[in-house]
Amino acid sequence: MYYQLYELNHAALQPYRALADATRLFFENPLNPISQSSYGRSIAALMELFERTTRRYDKPAFNLPETIVGGRKTAVTEEIVWEKPFCNLLHFRRDLPEGRAADPKILLVAPLSGHYATLLRGTVETLLPHAEIYITDWVDARMVPLGEGRFDLDDYIDYLIEMFHVLGENTHVVAVCQPSVPVLAAVAMMEKGGDQFAPSSMTLMGGPIDTRINPTAVNKMAAEKDIDWFRDHVVMPVPWPHPGVMRPVYPGFLQLSGFMSMNLDRHIAAHKDFFFHLVKEDGDSAEKHREFYDEYLAVMDMTAEFYLQTVETVFIRHDLPRGKMKHRGNTVDLSAIRNVALLTVEGENDDISGVGQTEAAQKLCVNIPAQKRMHYLQPRVGHYGVFNGSRFRNEIAPRIVDFIRANDKSAEKAQASSPKRARKS
Repeated sequence: MYYQLYELNHAALQPYRALADATRLFFENPLNPISQSSYGRSIAALMELFERTTRRYDKPAFNLPETIVGGRKTAVTEEIVWEKPFCNLLHFRRDLPEGRAADPKILLVAPLSGHYATLLRGTVETLLPHAEIYITDWVDARMVPLGEGRFDLDDYIDYLIEMFHVLGENTHVVAVCQPSVPVLAAVAMMEKGGDQFAPSSMTLMGGPIDTRINPTAVNKMAAEKDIDWFRDHVVMPVPWPHPGVMRPVYPGFLQLSGFMSMNLDRHIAAHKDFFFHLVKEDGDSAEKHREFYDEYLAVMDMTAEFYLQTVETVFIRHDLPRGKMKHRGNTVDLSAIRNVALLTVEGENDDISGVGQTEAAQKLCVNIPAQKRMHYLQPRVGHYGVFNGSRFRNEIAPRIVDFIRANDKSAEKAQASSPKRARKS
C-alpha cells in the first residue's frame, strides 16, 4: 500500500513540478528585468529546489567517453558483453593500438544496495588507464516482469560465476561494499570445484564480511530485528504501471529514506546552501550540488528475496564467518581458497562497514599464502571515500593496481616465455 501511495503522491505533484519549472524559467529569462534582482533569483532558486526535491531521478549515465592510456587520450566505448534479466555486464572498451601488450582484466562488482552502478563512476574512471574494466550494471527490479522469475543471493553468486566464465582466465575481481560476501562465496565455490576460471585476485573494499566486529548503527539495527520484521515492514509489491508490477521488492525510496536519515542534518544544510548559491549566482557550487544529488537520489528497487536472504545471511546469522553459509545447499568453504590472491581495503571512518569487518576475510581464508594477501586501512576516509574521491585516486587505487599487476598471470607467462639473454663467455 505504501508503494502505491508513494506513486500516487508522485503523480499528484507532477503538475506542480511543471508549474515550478515554468516559473523558474520565467524568472531566469534574461529578457525579464526581475531576473537580475535578488527577488527574481530567490524565486527561481526556490522553484528549482522544489522541483528537484519532488522529482524521481532516473538512472545516470557513466559519461566516460575517453581516458588517458600511456600519456595519450584514448576513446572509450560502452558495450554490453553479457546480459541476464537482472544484470548486464558492461565493458568499457578502450580504443588501443594493435599489438599493445594487454592490460589486466578487472571485473568491478557494483553494490546491489539501492544505488545504480554509476555510483562507481569515479572508480571506473580511475582504473580505466590501467586495465580493461567490466562492471556489473544491475537492473532495477521494478523494471523486470514477474515472468522473468526470482533473483536471490544464490542467483547473485551464479551470475558472478557465469561472468568469470565469460571473461575467461586471469580475471581480477574488485568488490565494493555489499558484493564482498557473494564474491568471496563465488570464489570459494569455484576453488572448491577446481574451476579454471576462478579469478587471479580479489579485492574486497568496505565489505560486511563479519558484521559482529565493530558493529555500526546499520549493523545494530539489523541485529535487533528478526527477518519477519523486515518482511512485514519493508517488502512491498511493485505498483502499476511499472513492468515489474506485483513483483515483491524492497523499494528504492525506502532505501533512500534510510540513507538520508543517517545524516539528515547534513542533507538539509546542503539544500539550504544550494538555495543561497543560486541566489548569489555561485554557479560552480550549485553545479557540484546538482551532480552529487543527481547520483545520490537516483535509486533502484531490489527483489525481496535477495534483500531478505542477504539480511538474514550476512547481518542476522553471520553465516559466512561462522562457516555455515550455503550456496544451492552446498557449504561455502573459505579454506578451499588457495590460489586466488586477496586484498582487503577499509576506511578509518567508515560508518557502514566498521573497521575490521572486511579484514576478517584475511583470517577466514586460512590457506591463501602470505605473499598473496594484503590489507590496507585508509586514514581519514568514510565509506564513500573507500572507492571514490581524491584519497581513493591518490592512495588506494595505486595499491589496487600494483596488487593486481603483482598477481597477474599473463605477466608471469610473458616473463617466463621471454627469451633468456645469452651469457657472455
